[in-house]
Amino acid sequence: MNSPDTTGSGPVPPAPVCSAKGCRADAVWVLAWNNPKLHTPERRKTWLACADHREHLSQFLGVRGFLKDVVALADWEQGDHTDGAR
Repeated sequence: MNSPDTTGSGPVPPAPVCSAKGCRADAVWVLAWNNPKLHTPERRKTWLACADHREHLSQFLGVRGFLKDVVALADWEQGDHTDGAR
């Protein structure tokens, strides 16, 4: 359930959380990926990562050749990202 917004403009959306199994930490990174056997080249799926799980999730996707980009969540939300794994 969303928390009430004290400004009166409605409920506050929940903060994005890390995609690592069992982790409930706030996400600070977006890992953009695609499986070339299933997705068109321009399609991007996303996982979110906290600071502690960024490297682990990046390696998991990278070993499979799926990782396309790693972008700070704040930049991703502003649309300030490129196509190219970091």
